[in-house]
Amino acid sequence: MSRRKTERLLSLVVCLLSARKYLTASQIRDAVPGYPESFDAFKRMFERDKDELRELGIPLETGVAATPDEEPGYRIPRQAYGLPEIRLEPDEAAVLGLAARVWRRAELAGAAAGALLKLRAAGIDAEETTQPGIEPRLQTGEAAFGPLWEAVRDRRPVSFRHRGAGRSTAQQRHLEPWGVVNRYGRWYVAGLDTDRGETRVFRLSRIDGPVAFAGRAGTVTVPAGTDVRELVREWDTAPQVRRTAVLQVRHGAGYGLRRGAGSVRPDPARPGWDLVEIPFTDVGWHGEHLASFGADVVVVEPADLREAVIGRLKGVLA
Repeated sequence: MSRRKTERLLSLVVCLLSARKYLTASQIRDAVPGYPESFDAFKRMFERDKDELRELGIPLETGVAATPDEEPGYRIPRQAYGLPEIRLEPDEAAVLGLAARVWRRAELAGAAAGALLKLRAAGIDAEETTQPGIEPRLQTGEAAFGPLWEAVRDRRPVSFRHRGAGRSTAQQRHLEPWGVVNRYGRWYVAGLDTDRGETRVFRLSRIDGPVAFAGRAGTVTVPAGTDVRELVREWDTAPQVRRTAVLQVRHGAGYGLRRGAGSVRPDPARPGWDLVEIPFTDVGWHGEHLASFGADVVVVEPADLREAVIGRLKGVLA
């Protein structure tokens, strides 16, 4: 959310909170800075701002303004908007601002900006640019992340094809998702597998193809006391088989791969390239990671990792 939009929304909230009666659109336009001169442009922007305030949980009330033509008006009732006093130490506010900077993905950028807006409205300085030199990122590269996060937020069942560990083909799954969590850099979704009637955990990197909504919003119920992180932790404690991959890496590329490699030597069959051996355990995650290097890295073996990289690159092209 831009600074200009944030300031306009804050001004709108203050204006509607201060009003003792319903304010018409024209009165709001005159009182709140940041709106365009054209009335048609103002109306369009004001409609978007009203939707934004309601999405933030701000109780915008509509009624009849005290005008000769009884034009519709707006206000925010103080008794419905009041919150307990929020007390945050400066370091706590800084951490919240820093957390908002982590989420640069489109799926959560709006939620992060909305959280900052609420804190600023409460008088807390949680400016997300107060930590120069720190640029954290939480990667959500899996295509399944967006729709699964929406499904968890809206309590909506989904279906998808999932390739289990050690399986060469994907199976259709139907899930009532309870949460999406990150563990050691990998994303997981946990919930009720309705085909099997059991709680299941699925790694997002093993989902093949799109995630489809399979029901109406609000139809998923998360059992009381459910700890999704604990479910994922218990599922992810199974021992992983450590394997070795042989890669062709172009000179001047793949420095991160080289640092963790067990062996790096020139490739006699391909001048300008090295043969790099790296340890790995998860084909899905490493397939996506290696695909991110593009044409600078080629998997020589094993075959399943090579196929995973090829599949990821074909998906990007598609």
